[in-house]
Amino acid sequence: MPPPNRKMTIHLTPGAIGVKADQMETLELAHYYGYEAVEPQPAYLASISLEQIRRIKDFLASRHLVWGCASLPVDFRSTDEKFTEGMNALPAQAKALGQAGVTRMGTWLNPSHDSLTSRRNFDLHVKRLRAIAGVLAQHNIRFGLEYVAPKTLWASRRYPFIHTMAETKELIAAIGANNVGFVLDSWHWYTAHETGEDILSLANKDVVSVDLNDAPAGIPVDQQIDSVRELPCATGVIDVAAFLNALQSIGYDGPVRPEPFNEALRKMPRGQALSVSLAAMQKAFSLLKT
Repeated sequence: MPPPNRKMTIHLTPGAIGVKADQMETLELAHYYGYEAVEPQPAYLASISLEQIRRIKDFLASRHLVWGCASLPVDFRSTDEKFTEGMNALPAQAKALGQAGVTRMGTWLNPSHDSLTSRRNFDLHVKRLRAIAGVLAQHNIRFGLEYVAPKTLWASRRYPFIHTMAETKELIAAIGANNVGFVLDSWHWYTAHETGEDILSLANKDVVSVDLNDAPAGIPVDQQIDSVRELPCATGVIDVAAFLNALQSIGYDGPVRPEPFNEALRKMPRGQALSVSLAAMQKAFSLLKT
């Protein structure tokens, strides 16, 4: 659990730091290395018995761990067939997540499209994401949407799409479900040219999960490449202090994970990657005002 001066938890999502681990390994690694929240894996939790789920909940409680944010298992970005396939599996997975005590799930929005205009793409997102939100709401699961902001991505295809906080607010309003909010990422906040004031326009209930990163030095913001990032506080390019303190000001009480997409980190032995990532998160949280 986090120390008394903050409500945010340091969240272990192994894949985000280049570590491969199944659900049970993730639980053990989080406890051993000192993380505070653990990524739930929907497919695994849906495949085990209720008694096994109860044992996992006991494991979490006994080690002062909490669940973080699950990743949406539905492909809503491509064909109707793939979307239907994912939606057919979602009720059982959402039920298992609810039984396990998971309350958060997130996904990301593709910021451009080759063939759909912004209007057609918006309408499709509203329809599909509203359906997903409805299933999750039945199991008290909040649904976070992450806008993807680098100009190198949203300008890379014929039709740009949602890539800012303001546009995501419009999408959330159109979906019209009270369990839908944001996955906020310091990387996208930075590449969208946003500030702490943008975060202060939100409330705790609007933020489902948070990702924390830094950016390579010496690269103009509009030339940053999404797949090349740094661990929090590595370069100081992103104002991590302003980002986290704004979240603290709105009372955010959920998971925060490192997601650096960093080649050097991916090449580290598993234990080193886990330790280095945790140290970066602890350094970032040391910037919180008391």
